[in-house]
Amino acid sequence: MWCALSIFLSSQPILSIPFFHVYGLGACMITCVEMGWTDVLIPRPEAEVIMEAIHKYKARFIPTVPTIFYGIMNHPKLHKYNLTSIDVCLSGAAPLPAEIMDKFESLTGTRITEFYGMTEMSAGATGNPVGEGAVTKVGSVGVPLPETDMKIVDLENGTNEVPSGEHGEIIFKGPQVTQGYYRMPEETAQAIKNGWLYTGDIGKMDEDGYLYVIDRKKDMIIASGYNIYPRDIDEVLFAHPKIAQACAIGIPDKYRGETVKAFIVLKPGQEMKTEEVIEYCKTKLAAYKVPKIVEFIDELPSSSAGKILRKELRAMELEKQKG
Repeated sequence: MWCALSIFLSSQPILSIPFFHVYGLGACMITCVEMGWTDVLIPRPEAEVIMEAIHKYKARFIPTVPTIFYGIMNHPKLHKYNLTSIDVCLSGAAPLPAEIMDKFESLTGTRITEFYGMTEMSAGATGNPVGEGAVTKVGSVGVPLPETDMKIVDLENGTNEVPSGEHGEIIFKGPQVTQGYYRMPEETAQAIKNGWLYTGDIGKMDEDGYLYVIDRKKDMIIASGYNIYPRDIDEVLFAHPKIAQACAIGIPDKYRGETVKAFIVLKPGQEMKTEEVIEYCKTKLAAYKVPKIVEFIDELPSSSAGKILRKELRAMELEKQKG
């Protein structure tokens, strides 16, 4: 996928992902050195700094993360900057809501292209095709990269491949898959079986071979026997005009086993009450998926690459319950 970019890109990519992160190292630094591009480096990724750089240098290629797109689309000074020079935007490291993609495309004329990878696969595993005539499917992270095999297997044993459209664990085999974790043989044996890397992510594949990532296996909420994928709830919350960011988690519940709690960051100047959030979700989600608890916070915890850290929210909640 990265090499395909050279067909129509020649200069000025905006690089805002830290190079110590596998995404920044592979999709950003190494690719740009290989292509001989003139790079615009952003040491501290902030929405306005990136908008200024796009406007000034007429940037054509932007590999970044959903957090940056949220920041740009919700920035009060967005109207000041011309972002129409962009040819290709790559989004990785976390899911990107369709609403943000649509808004970005209406502003710039360019569709954000999602891809999927992880450190254990040298960053890249699948990607939506780019270039003239390429088919990008909204909500999908694309098709496997060349020489990469992909399967969706059952969640119970991880041995049986499931039919198209059914949920299961995503596994990969290919030249980019790691040989193992350094001096961690037990963890290696658990993650890599017969050459297949078990990602721990739940997904499905459509009839054309496009992958859709549903959620992390460890993030799945089990409430009253129902399997609930937090991303389904996140997507609904993101679509609300007052909400800038949201993240749902499962928290212990004596009756249901787990129940859904939503953490919400409001857009500047907006106000909401818990009841408003719950009533809104009732119109969009099945009853068992509707958050029972809502907490409004100033910002969501995120990694240096801009990925929302759901596990930190869970840890914060567990500590709160202990207290």
